[in-house]
Amino acid sequence: QEFLRVMRTIDDRIVHELNTTIPTASFVGKIDAGQTCKELYQSLMDAHTSRERIIKNCIAQTSSIVETLREEREKAQDDAALLKQLRKEQTKLKLMQSELNVEEVVNDRSWKVLS
Repeated sequence: QEFLRVMRTIDDRIVHELNTTIPTASFVGKIDAGQTCKELYQSLMDAHTSRERIIKNCIAQTSSIVETLREEREKAQDDAALLKQLRKEQTKLKLMQSELNVEEVVNDRSWKVLS
């Protein structure tokens, strides 16, 4: 989650980025605003793609762990440590799944600001 927070910095600073990207009247001839906006757009696209890939990868890995622990739990139903580990991994899986929803909100907000 901390890693995702750091990766969302570009989205958090989108208004600032736009304000510094679009030149004032005195700098219109010195800065290619179109090119700078394209670069900002591409950076945003890359960030969104990377974060989504990372979240989905974490979900896949955690789902696999949960499935393995469930299978082990069926064989050893009296193992309290195994049950605790299973619950921990299930909680982690739910958190990662909720991060996909957070990602959607963050992305939508950024695209609205950019458009």
